[in-house]
Amino acid sequence: MSRRVVVLGGGIVGLACAFEAALAGDAVTVVEPGRAGGQASGAAAGMLAPYTENPKLPDAFFRLCLDSLRRYPEWVRRIEYVSGLSAELTASGSLTVALHEADLQPLQARLAWQRRYGADAELVGPERLRELEPRLTEAAVGALHCPGEAHVHAPKLVAALEAACRRLGVRLLEHAGRIAPPRVAGGRLEPAAETAAYGRIAGDALVVCAGAWANAYAEACGFPIPVHPIRGQICAFELAGAGGNAAAGSAPHGGAEHDRRASAPESVRHMVFSSQAYWVQKRDGRLVCGASEDAAGYDASVTERGIARLTRWTPRVFPFLAGRAPAMTWAGLRPATVDGRPLVGAVPGSPDALLAAGHYRNGILLAPATAALIGGLLQGRPPEPEAAASFAPERFARGAVRANRG
Repeated sequence: MSRRVVVLGGGIVGLACAFEAALAGDAVTVVEPGRAGGQASGAAAGMLAPYTENPKLPDAFFRLCLDSLRRYPEWVRRIEYVSGLSAELTASGSLTVALHEADLQPLQARLAWQRRYGADAELVGPERLRELEPRLTEAAVGALHCPGEAHVHAPKLVAALEAACRRLGVRLLEHAGRIAPPRVAGGRLEPAAETAAYGRIAGDALVVCAGAWANAYAEACGFPIPVHPIRGQICAFELAGAGGNAAAGSAPHGGAEHDRRASAPESVRHMVFSSQAYWVQKRDGRLVCGASEDAAGYDASVTERGIARLTRWTPRVFPFLAGRAPAMTWAGLRPATVDGRPLVGAVPGSPDALLAAGHYRNGILLAPATAALIGGLLQGRPPEPEAAASFAPERFARGAVRANRG
């Protein structure tokens, strides 16, 4: 039976949850204070790299990221089918580059356990590395090659997801202004939102996807929500001869477009990671470089210092870009938690109030898995015990109780 679902927040996570609920037949309203995808979602580099960005342990968070990567091809196919737009999903693979011999040992340790989790990866030496990425610095002594990782064009994914939601009948209320935390009645959060622009929006279920602003709902929920903004600054370089219009569709294995770019005068074939920055080429010929991070509150402005670190490191890894100024610079606010894990689950005592926030730099990657968890809860299916415990929204309250007892 169809329910009225109110989603607070129109970023990638909010839109993904709305898409999932609409596919299940629910009547969905998304309430966004500003513009859909206007914060961290639209500013992301769109990397889908759970092996590279989680190099230490196969914990619950890594497994959630890996599950989300595996969901991506079918999830994007559905979004593109409904919307008629491309998200530019590209299976480029990744290279984690070692510039010194000492950098190889941690890559070997990472490879040992990640192979058990499906990483068809290998440690390559300088000669093979030149074949894989000809434009890379000759100072590199090796790299960990992980062909199973991919990337999307984040703004295009958000645009396609927004269009898909609208075609499924989702009501998207942008520029809603201030959204007041939901009221508590009878010990439960009311599944409704009080907005400055649209007044009261009521439903049968509420999903809070407020990104870096999720901490504003802590008092209403009755437990700490330690989500805080981390500013991520990114730049992009124009590559000569590497641009052009990509073919329609997601090109799940790179396709003809990937082959054409690989032979262009200036081209970067893989997502490339170093200890200080990453680089990923999009189909329009821009090489995205990120990310300089700092705690600047809710200031999303670009700083000379933040971009300077990226421009210093770029020619060290790609010498052909020496002296080249970025064509674009931008920044976004990433919603970080104190333990690095997102908050996904129901508010205790309020089963019709759900929280999906705190995804930090993995919002794009984790969108399909998060939507699946929220969709299951909306349909009365609780998550697996490990996920329920690891990502429980109220887990920081439990930690405070343990600390007080200690």
